[in-house]
Order: sequence, then C-alpha cells, then structure tokens
Amino acid sequence: MPEKKKIFVVHDHRSKQHHFDFRLQWKGSLKSWAIPKKIDPKNLTSRKLAIPTENHPLSYASFQGTIQEGYGKGTVKIWDSGEWEPISLKENKWVFTLKGKRLKGTFVLVRFPAGWLFFKKKS
Repeated sequence: MPEKKKIFVVHDHRSKQHHFDFRLQWKGSLKSWAIPKKIDPKNLTSRKLAIPTENHPLSYASFQGTIQEGYGKGTVKIWDSGEWEPISLKENKWVFTLKGKRLKGTFVLVRFPAGWLFFKKKS
C-alpha cells in the first residue's frame, strides 16, 4: 500500500507579535514552529529563526479566522500549503521537500541552542 502524502501549512498569524506558523503533518498532528520574521519567497535561502510551539490537530491545517481570546489572539490566514516529503530526519536536522504554491524545493530545519533555523537548501 502506498504511503499517504503528508501535508504542510504556513499560517500568517497577525497577533500581538506578527509571525508565521510553519506546520508539518507528523505522527497524527501538525508539528509546529513560529517564524517571527517575514518569509520572502524571493529570498528563501536566508535563515529564519523557527521557535518550536505546541503541536496542533490535523484539522487546524485548514483553519482561517480570528482567535478571540488568550494566547495567539488575532487573525490567522493560510499563507501557503501543500505536500511535504521527508528526505532525512535526524534529531537535530530535518531535510525535506515542500510542494506548495509559494514554497517549493528542498528545505532544512536545523536545531541550535536558541531554537531551529529554517531555510531553503541551495541547489
């Protein structure tokens, strides 16, 4: 039986601190990182801090709307979405392919003491 495709989503989250939420389908939920700086599709090789956040249910992948109260209060819109395919998933370095409308190609998440770095791998 062929493996099911995995989804990814990037939410543009306009809260007290505007940021992007990068989410990968992983083990029945969405593994999530907050990226405080703007993701620029024309300069994806620049490294962005990616701060791990709590996992979200898979149903959250299609969420767009307003969070009224508490942590994360603000508007959430889908900035990009599509499928992702793992290439190499090690404890401190994930390499994977994204197939979205804006994010396409091989990307890397590398762990370092303050969080993770997210960037597109140079060809």
